[in-house]
Amino acid sequence: MILDTHTEQQELVDVLTDVDTGFVIILYNDDVNTFDHVINCLIKYCKHTPEQAEQCAMLVHFKGKCAVKSGSETELLPICSALTDKGLSAVLEEA
Repeated sequence: MILDTHTEQQELVDVLTDVDTGFVIILYNDDVNTFDHVINCLIKYCKHTPEQAEQCAMLVHFKGKCAVKSGSETELLPICSALTDKGLSAVLEEA
């Protein structure tokens, strides 16, 4: 049996490109929130592991900002709102 690999590959590409993942939550540094608060929020709302959350918090601290989550606008909007409701400086941007 001969499979048409080009057709199969195109179908896979079509499925992968149909997913709307063109947005990111950017977390910005501030002088208000503690590392523990930032880490706990990233674990709770972004579903990060403790290690991921700590790495993001360090990047935010030293680089000024970090993309903490990517996905669709629909998926990320409530997460971004939860982060800002908790006092973090987070925005939703197109990737």
